[in-house]
Amino acid sequence: MLKPEILDPQGQAVQRALPRLGFEGVSDVRQGKRFELEVDGPVDDAALARIRELAESFLANTVIEDFTVKVEDEKVGAGK
Repeated sequence: MLKPEILDPQGQAVQRALPRLGFEGVSDVRQGKRFELEVDGPVDDAALARIRELAESFLANTVIEDFTVKVEDEKVGAGK
């Protein structure tokens, strides 16, 4: 996600369009990107540390973006 202090023109455009589309009551919209990684083997502390390192050094532009790493059970995403 873009850091809060970084201008988000895409999020602002979506926010302005929502009332015209019949969606009221949304006070802010921020856009972001998402990467999903499938990991071979168990996701232990060492694997999470390596994934955080990958996110910080390669996937995110940490000058303007914040990132989070979370583990999601494979079954949770099924059907989405």
